Amino acid sequence: MRKAAIAMGIILLVAIVAACNPFAPKLTETPATTQFGDPHTVPGYFQAFKYAYEFRDTTLYGTLLAPDFIFSYRDYNRGVDIQWGRDDDMRATAGLFQYAQDISLLWGDAIDSTGTATSFDITLVFSLDVTFNPDDIEHVDGRAVFHLERASPSDPWKAGSWQDESNL
Repeated sequence: MRKAAIAMGIILLVAIVAACNPFAPKLTETPATTQFGDPHTVPGYFQAFKYAYEFRDTTLYGTLLAPDFIFSYRDYNRGVDIQWGRDDDMRATAGLFQYAQDISLLWGDAIDSTGTATSFDITLVFSLDVTFNPDDIEHVDGRAVFHLERASPSDPWKAGSWQDESNL
């Protein structure tokens, strides 16, 4: 009887230990958006943007853009300013994410920022490396001028516009 109780205790102990993986991360009540950037804050917005680029996550990237989003940049080869809307930006970004093997985005210091609880303008320095293959790596340095907006202070920030002022 005593041996049976000891054996049952060992089986129970093994079952408890087997169900607990010491190498697995603990589950948290923190939503995934805060682990990779919480777009309810300006710094969190840019952390989520970085995550979307580096993990080539078009779903997350799309949540960071307002429905009337405008992207603009200067085409120095042609000497003209180019802009497009959200749908075109999503297609262009999806293509970039699809064909890149690796993307590294570093946000630098804010050069200028001003805003309210529902509208925020910020100019950030950035450095972007896009690896298409080991022999084709594009490096871009520049400034990004963002206009962030939201309906109320409890809503996440979304980009209303992004002006790329880079060396590309």
